[in-house]
Amino acid sequence: MTRLYLFAEGQTEQAFGSLVLAPHLAQRGVYLARPRLIAHARKHGKTHRGGLRGFRPMQNDIQRCLREDPGCGVRFTTMVDLYGLPRDFPKMDTAAKLRDMPYERVRALEDAWAEATGDGRFIPHLQLHEFEAYLFTSVATLCNYLGDERPMRPLERIARAHASPELIDDGRDTAPSKRIQKHLPAYGAMKSSAGPQSAARIGLDAIRAACPHFGRWLERLEQLGEM
Repeated sequence: MTRLYLFAEGQTEQAFGSLVLAPHLAQRGVYLARPRLIAHARKHGKTHRGGLRGFRPMQNDIQRCLREDPGCGVRFTTMVDLYGLPRDFPKMDTAAKLRDMPYERVRALEDAWAEATGDGRFIPHLQLHEFEAYLFTSVATLCNYLGDERPMRPLERIARAHASPELIDDGRDTAPSKRIQKHLPAYGAMKSSAGPQSAARIGLDAIRAACPHFGRWLERLEQLGEM
């Protein structure tokens, strides 16, 4: 069985990893350790976790974990948003030229992260553009979970306007989470529970079919069970 470590940007991704990914991957021979919040700073010997403030703290966190567990049967991956990625992330300026080609842009940044890390056991994954994009796979499920069906139609219009939920853009006011909170204000205070629970109800098969970048990452993780 392959052991997998997941570095999560926030509590929403952390809960999604435990609630949805872990049982799914276990059926395929991949043991997902308890997802850990990625570091954003280290001061006076103490690591502060959750959120992104710079590339170096989270990179140091990952490389520290790589050194602590050097086994060949272990892999490391991430759930970090492309939206709001730190400006000092590797090759950000180069990738900016691909802004009109989101899938090429996110793959270029993941490749740059893998190159900067230099360990084949590391499988970088950037969410395009953030976790909440997956919830647009079925906005009815999200609205039902929160007990408010009034925003269903405007949210469905947003979903239909994009070829994939992953292509809902990353503007300050138009990122997936911003759009959801505009129509479903209750989501903001409940995102770390409502997001993962809604995703679980939507189901991985539906999300991977609607979100090809997520789907390719999930397939790669599933294949770790064949090692």
